[in-house]
Amino acid sequence: MKRTTTACCLAVAAVCAAVLGGLFAPHLPTEIIGSPHTSPDGTALLGTDGLGRDVLSRVLAGGRHLVLTSLLAALMATSLGTAGGLLAGWTDGLQSRLLTALADVLLAMPLLLVALVLAVSLPGDVAVVAATICGAAPLTLRVVQDATRLARNSGYVETARCRGERGAVLLVREVLPSMAGLIGADVGMRFVVAVQIAAALNLLGFGAQPPAPDWASMIRENLPGSGLNPAGVIAPAVALAVLTAGVAGAASLLGRRPA
Repeated sequence: MKRTTTACCLAVAAVCAAVLGGLFAPHLPTEIIGSPHTSPDGTALLGTDGLGRDVLSRVLAGGRHLVLTSLLAALMATSLGTAGGLLAGWTDGLQSRLLTALADVLLAMPLLLVALVLAVSLPGDVAVVAATICGAAPLTLRVVQDATRLARNSGYVETARCRGERGAVLLVREVLPSMAGLIGADVGMRFVVAVQIAAALNLLGFGAQPPAPDWASMIRENLPGSGLNPAGVIAPAVALAVLTAGVAGAASLLGRRPA
């Protein structure tokens, strides 16, 4: 329990740091403070990028939009997947089979290909949300469906039936709260998927547009000058790795915690 709480606190701290980091940037992310690709010094602790902007300031400000977009995508994917999983797991009729078939079709489609197709036809943020829903909600549906099938014949559900609870009331008041840890873990994992999609699209030029700071875009922009200032590529890559690893680790521990 203590280990899970610590991991969750660290994950929340990483997310908050990514969202609020721009407030502590020593320079404006778009401000040119020196020559391109200079090495770290007293003025720029991580050096400058290809346009002479402070790498540290851009790293501190570069996670906010990514995290907020990914968080919205994760919440929507988990919400839709949970609702579908509850419906599919509570009954064995046509509705359940149709939801399961739809989830299987979406899972069979290559997620990156879906994201690229959506990015061509939709704005970058909308494409991230839509791709996360298409690729992650079916996984949530499957997980919640199995958990609902296990719960529907359990003792506490039978007790609730004896009290007169039926249908949606029974699902919301009894079954859903028993999955709190599972759903919390699912939000974390869907967040990681959304970050991966957003980073991939930004690396390919479909996401944040210059001069907006973005970790994935920084890797693409600074790669040509990485021999002169490796920090321009390493710093945003480390920021992405720390964020995703922290959230994924906390989600894994939360998912294993007893209900």
